Amino acid sequence: MQAEKRVIELIEEKISDRPELFLVEVKMLPNNKLIIHVDGDEGISIQDCAAISRHVGFHLEEENTIEKAYNLEVSSPGVGEPLKLKRQYQKNIGRELSVKLAGGEILEGKLLEMNDTAITIEAKVKEKGKKAQLVETSIDFDKIIETKVLISFK
Repeated sequence: MQAEKRVIELIEEKISDRPELFLVEVKMLPNNKLIIHVDGDEGISIQDCAAISRHVGFHLEEENTIEKAYNLEVSSPGVGEPLKLKRQYQKNIGRELSVKLAGGEILEGKLLEMNDTAITIEAKVKEKGKKAQLVETSIDFDKIIETKVLISFK
């Protein structure tokens, strides 16, 4: 865990002059793969990921922070990755989401807005014998287990 803490410090140091970029997560997998997910309000470029990788890798080697061999992977969160930060919700306003709630229910709809405590989605609700209607639903963050962005190929 000490290594992950140092990696977080190094990433924050590297992106400190880039307020549009933010760290999503750092995790060390059992197979000695160090994964860093960084994102940006308007996305993140390959050049930014490469610069972060060089910065982190250089300092980890210089300081011998991780004693055994490891693989370093720096990228944006993948398409199928769940949203982890409120800032990611902000960037995905207008996109279709799948939201898994604490009770096991799954809601799908367009993310309309978000604030510090909740998100609002517009979901299609179909009652038996009636035409589907669009309904705005507010969902508190503390009721959300997992949220993923749905990819549309239309």
